[in-house]
Amino acid sequence: MFFLDLFQDKKNLLKLYKTLHPEDTDATEDTLDIVMIDNVLTDNLYNDLGIMVGNNRLLLLLESSWTVNILIRILLYLAQSYHEYFERTSQSLYKSIKVKMPKPELYIIYTGNKGRKPDSISLSKEFFDGADIDIEIKAKVIYESDKDNIINEYIIFCKVFNEQVKAYGMTKQAVTETIRICKDRNILKQYLSSKEVEVVTIMMSLFDDEQIMRTYEKDLKRETERETAERMIKDGELSLEKIARYVPALSMEELKELEVEVMQLA
Repeated sequence: MFFLDLFQDKKNLLKLYKTLHPEDTDATEDTLDIVMIDNVLTDNLYNDLGIMVGNNRLLLLLESSWTVNILIRILLYLAQSYHEYFERTSQSLYKSIKVKMPKPELYIIYTGNKGRKPDSISLSKEFFDGADIDIEIKAKVIYESDKDNIINEYIIFCKVFNEQVKAYGMTKQAVTETIRICKDRNILKQYLSSKEVEVVTIMMSLFDDEQIMRTYEKDLKRETERETAERMIKDGELSLEKIARYVPALSMEELKELEVEVMQLA
């Protein structure tokens, strides 16, 4: 997706890392490697990026709508990334020698408005009422700010894109307007100028994926409501008119057809 494509470029990847660690003056493009992490319990709409800094530091950055469930994704990604790291460095977990592992840093990039949302979230607080649990995950949340850096530019790009989708729908015009506006505002200008065709293709494929997911969710909702309506009809306590209030995805004609099916099986 767009997030991943943007930071496949080592120059942009270094800018990203320097935004998070301006004190690391020794970092270069050659000291950074992208860690490819497969989607875990997600669909392809999510942008997840791992960065290995030498063998000392592992950064995981996930872009997401607001949900604390992302902490579970981070936990699974972290376990997967470490497993692959130990294999890649030929370290065995079954020997007495203590393995070496990079220090983890966990970030969530949120492209919505901050409001009263926290600057960090943790597994213990969100899922176990702050209890002292045996495994902990803490992640910093990055929002739009007044700072001039590539992460902030990315967040602004996403907000402009959402505004254009509201204005033009899921269309190519929404994508091209987003690119035009961001270039005019000097937001990711160099990247957008050099890869405009690729960006349009990426963003249009996002529309396709979202439409597929929405169709799937709609079908799932219809199936769930159909099962609910079938149980209500079998109970015989409510009229079809009242049942229709609880299953808005089904038309009255569909409810009548379902009633006939239920009666035939009775």
